[in-house]
Amino acid sequence: MTRTLQPMKLNYREYGVFREDRPSLLLLHGLLGSSANWHSIARELGSDCHLIVPDLRNHGGSPHDSDISYDAMVADLLALIDDQGFDSVVLVGHSMGGKAAMWLSLNYPDLVEGLVVVDISPVRYPNRFGTILKALCELDLDGLDDRGQADMKLAQLLEQRALRQYLLQNLVQQAGQWNWRVNLEAIEKGLDGIIGFPDVDDNSQYLGPVQFIYGGNSDYVQHEHERIIRDTFPFACLRSVPGAGHWVYSEKPDEFLAALRSFLGKELI
Repeated sequence: MTRTLQPMKLNYREYGVFREDRPSLLLLHGLLGSSANWHSIARELGSDCHLIVPDLRNHGGSPHDSDISYDAMVADLLALIDDQGFDSVVLVGHSMGGKAAMWLSLNYPDLVEGLVVVDISPVRYPNRFGTILKALCELDLDGLDDRGQADMKLAQLLEQRALRQYLLQNLVQQAGQWNWRVNLEAIEKGLDGIIGFPDVDDNSQYLGPVQFIYGGNSDYVQHEHERIIRDTFPFACLRSVPGAGHWVYSEKPDEFLAALRSFLGKELI
């Protein structure tokens, strides 16, 4: 990719204090998430590390745009890195954020001190979001009294309460009107690109330190993915967190932090 896209200025949270002798971390959330998803993890790491946790485009407090491609996300992140004055960063990305982090690493390896990919592989996945997006788009916001009512209505299509609570973080009230912070229209139109991964040149590799941390109960990182992971990230280490599903860092925070700290201590700090 080339730096031809017009970047958007991302909203972000900051934790810890910048230190010249240590790389700063960028924590990237997944689809339909926000920087708030990382709050507990970032707060724990803030005593040792400097962290920037952005809302990716069309999410959280960041601007909306029709383009939700990984090229566009990377353009935004490059602008953020430039604005912060960083020479390089450590990228930590979950799910969609992990794909954005991988794509940035492959295209701008000199900016990436290290890479942590959380429960995702650089492959195309089946569409698991059709029912979710249908439920969100069909929710009558004009007739909504409160989040409890929204939860009951979403439950007609989405059985998992934890999933509904995750999604309802995006429901905000402004001037008496309920709205979604996420750009559902752009996500629906761009979903095929999100569940996929950009074409990687045969010789394209990121040669820095890489850790894949994935849930032992999740099916997002499968045995057959290991070949493409190692072809693209030759120095990758794969680490399973037993008992965790797709949201590894929230389901098993202590184990996730131990894995992340081990990687940072061994490779970077």
